[in-house]
Amino acid sequence: TDLRRLQAEYVNYKRRVDRDRDLARDAGVLKAVTALLPVLDDIDAARAAGDLTDGPFAAIATKLDTALAGLGLERHDQEALAGVEFDPAVHEAVMRQPHAEVPADHVVQVFRNGYLRHGRVLRAAQVMVSAGDE
Repeated sequence: TDLRRLQAEYVNYKRRVDRDRDLARDAGVLKAVTALLPVLDDIDAARAAGDLTDGPFAAIATKLDTALAGLGLERHDQEALAGVEFDPAVHEAVMRQPHAEVPADHVVQVFRNGYLRHGRVLRAAQVMVSAGDE
């Protein structure tokens, strides 16, 4: 019985250590990814200005996007959110206007990209929401 108790304690200890290690790793990744959000904003601005059509900086931006996606970062940009129903849990409405083509309470335009990681909102997307066809 002492051996079984000792084995059970060891198994519980190992589980606790593995869980704590995973939590610490995830917290480190989260901190690094969050620190890169302003860099991603600058890259998005360069892309919108047409500065990322080709060349070495465009390749670096693509590699960064790929690496961050591999770490679970999900970008909520115009392409991902246009026409999606507004959700205050992941979107921040900064404007509401009538729109003929987009139904009420759906995203019309994204002003600032939002980011999620494994379903957790790191930063809500700032969006314009349709008030419907008034």
